[in-house]
Amino acid sequence: MDNKKIRVALTHGDTNGIGYELIFKAFESSMMFDICTPVIYGSPKIATYHCDALGIDKKMFSIISNASEAKDNRINLLMAFNEDIKVDLGMPSQDASRAAIKSLDRAITDYKEGLFDVLVTAPVEEDNMHVDGFNFPCNERFIESCVSGNKKGLDILVSNSLRLSSLTGDIALRDVPAAITTACVIEKVAMLYTALRRDFCIESPRIAVLALNPNDSEAHPGKEEQEIITPALQKLSDTGVCVFGPYQSERFFANGDFMAFDAVLSMYEDQGRAPLKALNPDGNVHYLAGLPIISTSPDVTPRYDIAGKGKADAQAMRNAIYLAVDCFRRRTAFDAPYANPLQKIYKERKDESEKVRFAIPKKRAPHKDAGKREENDSSAQSAATTHTETTA
Repeated sequence: MDNKKIRVALTHGDTNGIGYELIFKAFESSMMFDICTPVIYGSPKIATYHCDALGIDKKMFSIISNASEAKDNRINLLMAFNEDIKVDLGMPSQDASRAAIKSLDRAITDYKEGLFDVLVTAPVEEDNMHVDGFNFPCNERFIESCVSGNKKGLDILVSNSLRLSSLTGDIALRDVPAAITTACVIEKVAMLYTALRRDFCIESPRIAVLALNPNDSEAHPGKEEQEIITPALQKLSDTGVCVFGPYQSERFFANGDFMAFDAVLSMYEDQGRAPLKALNPDGNVHYLAGLPIISTSPDVTPRYDIAGKGKADAQAMRNAIYLAVDCFRRRTAFDAPYANPLQKIYKERKDESEKVRFAIPKKRAPHKDAGKREENDSSAQSAATTHTETTA
């Protein structure tokens, strides 16, 4: 496998929050530069402001104008925009969201030109993202629209002990039952299964699916479980996917049953996220699966309450970088055998079933001229015998 350093693009997120602090702290250890080359998509002026507020040496980053100029063993800061943005630490504002959008937009443009390998996004305030015609509720939806058109990705929340995805995402709870369909269950489980094999290097992943209704049981199954979820799981199982359920959420997490599985699919957001965060409060990472780009983000908010005070914990950001690099290498290794398949040098029989291979060959029907050929053969043999006797 190629051991070159992975080029990691980092967006600075909400500029009034802890984005720059997370990035600078994540690369305080020189060991981080052994695995990747970081490129921050941001603003030198804003980065300098944060360094002054945090007491960080401004020499820790180099300013570049193009991602191709990035150097190893140091932080590279690419000027994503040149406008003056007011920084008001700890206060949400449209200017801060506008800066976050410009950073992400420039990063996506460079991704399309192949200038970096993976993307890690710093936290944004989703309630303030609708500025200047930006009609996306979060970074992930914008990334999807730019790199895959109408195809949606799958958000996987990754902790030390659990990988979790939601069937219906962040919709209102009252809309959840109507959003649960057999096709949706099959699609999300299939996406999760593919991501676990391709990006997490799990050859035969085991996936657990949670029930919707709290009183669902084998004796008294709920409507959605009986009519939608269970039939969908059976269809998936018939294709070879190791999927199990539906399980009651309370017993599933309380008994530690989740430890027997590689990933869990919940019916709605809080059903799985609340137990996961109770088990793993810090250091969690969002992984956006199912897209051409490898994209991660730390599971944190802009934390306006501690912005500029040097109190932010950078472990989630480090984990996001680690996960992005690992998934990139795993996906590269997984895809390599399929890149140049061998050409077939013979035409295969289409039907190689047991019935064909072990069938008794049918007898050929006698040819209509077979009788005449036998007569001719007998006459020829008789003539040959007479000729031999005469010669003698």
